[in-house]
Amino acid sequence: MGIRNIGLVLALFLGFLFLDGLFLCVADHHEITFDLEMKPFNKLCNGTINKLVVDDFPGPQINVRRGDTASITVRNNEDYNVTIHWHGLSQRKNPWSDGPEYITQCPIQPKSEFTYEIKFEDEEGTLWWHAHSDWVRATVHGAIVVKPAEGTTYPFDEPADNFVIILGEWYNRDMNSTVIDTLEIGGDPDISDSYTINGFPGPQVNCPGESAYSIIVIHGKTYLLRIVNAAMNEEMFFGIQDHNITVVGQDGAYIKPIDTSYIMITPGQTMDVLLKADRPFGSYYMLASPFSDSMAQYDRNVTSGVVHYGVESAVSPSPSPGPATDNFPVNSSFLPHFNAREAADDFTKRIRFRETPQLPMDVPQEIDERIFITVSVNDLPCEKPNSCGAGTDGNSSHYASLNNISLLTPTRDILDAYYDNFIANAPSPAPLPFDTDFPAFPPITFDYTGANLPDTTMLGTKVLMIEYGKNVEIVFQGTNIGNPENHPMHLHGYSFYLVGTGCGNFYTDDPNYRHDYNLVDPPKVNTIGVPKGGWAAIRFKADNPGVWFMHCHLERHASWGMAGVLIVKNGEREDEKMNGPPSGGMPKC
Repeated sequence: MGIRNIGLVLALFLGFLFLDGLFLCVADHHEITFDLEMKPFNKLCNGTINKLVVDDFPGPQINVRRGDTASITVRNNEDYNVTIHWHGLSQRKNPWSDGPEYITQCPIQPKSEFTYEIKFEDEEGTLWWHAHSDWVRATVHGAIVVKPAEGTTYPFDEPADNFVIILGEWYNRDMNSTVIDTLEIGGDPDISDSYTINGFPGPQVNCPGESAYSIIVIHGKTYLLRIVNAAMNEEMFFGIQDHNITVVGQDGAYIKPIDTSYIMITPGQTMDVLLKADRPFGSYYMLASPFSDSMAQYDRNVTSGVVHYGVESAVSPSPSPGPATDNFPVNSSFLPHFNAREAADDFTKRIRFRETPQLPMDVPQEIDERIFITVSVNDLPCEKPNSCGAGTDGNSSHYASLNNISLLTPTRDILDAYYDNFIANAPSPAPLPFDTDFPAFPPITFDYTGANLPDTTMLGTKVLMIEYGKNVEIVFQGTNIGNPENHPMHLHGYSFYLVGTGCGNFYTDDPNYRHDYNLVDPPKVNTIGVPKGGWAAIRFKADNPGVWFMHCHLERHASWGMAGVLIVKNGEREDEKMNGPPSGGMPKC
């Protein structure tokens, strides 16, 4: 059945208006409804289990053009609280529809609904939507395809067809209740039971009859694969047997073409990949396998799909236990090894921004505000001995932090409180659920990637205030505290430029030292990997006022508190101020 497109009711007819000799394109407005419900699934030969989904797993695909708008009503028909985040969309001046729970809204409570107002104005390519409440996003997610605006086209030849490829993780249990119980004692959540391609695990050792997702291609044609890593906790290698692929986009922006046999994609990232069907007729594996560079436990399975050469283009799950050939490998031997860090680095270092007339490059060359953030996994002592889920003796709890602050989720959403106290000047505002003293630099300076490291983590709800219009640089510094690994950091509200990465500590003893940044064609992205034992530097212009979440996209790290909040203040002009709350109101806590 593959990925199913959601039915779109067009509230505004697309047409061209002739005015003073000019053709003006009128964008579409889409009215969409998401129904959140429990649905039975039978996967991995494990019997039937009910999962929370929107329509199916994965959920409906949203198809739009750049410049379109949408009103998306989420109806919560079940007993879970939920919010939806539109990952990679800037939501310019409208954080009210961004979605992170208790950051920009209270959750949509059971048997209620909320309408998000979405603008597809700054990005072009593949993005995605997902739940932003607890671990619900494991099965509540789907793709967003933003095609070029009418009258414009891709910076490459039009593909014969598009296929969305969503990489996910499957759990043979209710992860939301399991994770809540685990986090209460500071433990490490369970690993998944398999990875999936568009909801299908493919044949597994313990379930050789499991169905695989498949596509049919026509020899000689070129196809655009829109790849989303919706996995909860694992970076992934992806490739197609005996084929090279060409990467042309990432995170809703174009990149200079990269010819490669594989990609490495972190949770939260999207990539647009051209596949030329130029091999002999037959069937070929598409595989996704984990990349792990830490001591943390992870799912070691491999998920497989199939590329069939045929006479017409179609998408369907394979009806048989596996590919229709006996000449397939039984492992992921054509992908890099699970801990091949050099292969992961070699791929990511090749990514460069591709400028187009519609999407020009505007990386800040000079900086007004510098921010330096350490990224750590921490253990804190247990209040009651032998009652926690970390350490060999149960005397510690897992936490994670940015600049030694492990985020405590408030009970009132930060955006509502910020608006009442700082913008609307409400006569009797409720007390603020946050402090405004998130440190712009680490409270303690130390050898971040050395040994014998201090762990001085504190819990708190703190935000970092940024003046409108500032050119901002943020350096994320990985540390060796706890279990070091690569961290995919995501910033809401902005696509930013990844201007540099490196190993070891960013700062040196030489105050005049300048890193060799790429300020010519750095990739423009919304999620970046902070390398294990290293750093990553990003730049952006703070021209989108509002409250914006910043967090690691490994769900276990975000659950432990590896998150923070940036508030970009209003500018002076009216077009530099964030919108007020929607007229219909926001969900109540």
